[in-house]
Amino acid sequence: MTATRSAGLLLFRRTGGGIEVLIGHMGGPFWARREEAAWSVPKGEYGPEEAPEDAARREFREELGLPVPDGDWLDLGEVRQAGGKTVTVWAVEGDLDPAAVVPGTFTMEWPPRSGTTAEFPEVDRVGWFTPEAAEPLLVTGQRAFLERLVTRVRGRA
Repeated sequence: MTATRSAGLLLFRRTGGGIEVLIGHMGGPFWARREEAAWSVPKGEYGPEEAPEDAARREFREELGLPVPDGDWLDLGEVRQAGGKTVTVWAVEGDLDPAAVVPGTFTMEWPPRSGTTAEFPEVDRVGWFTPEAAEPLLVTGQRAFLERLVTRVRGRA
């Protein structure tokens, strides 16, 4: 069995005080009442037939409904999450208006064991945050990417 792999893009922009990152609050009923550890980098799974960079670009468009802004991709490496999934993330410097986001959707049985399916947005809101504000919001397994971005952008000054 092949290990599950996921790829994503962490959009960032420079501000007068440093940088901000764009993250999304995960949609659906499981995340509706959670704030901390309920936000994510736009990312998703891919198979052996797809390059991780292509998957990251596809998932960004699917989750946010917008193309990836032009810019150089900074490789933030991989993280193996507690559940065994390996996540690869790149950072791209660019800007995006959260109000322009038109999230993709997914379908699941809701309520559980009801036999009824419902459609939910992949992300129910997105926002720009300083790294310090984003850190507790991000799911634990993705926080390393934030730290790596800060080191790359701030750490070499």
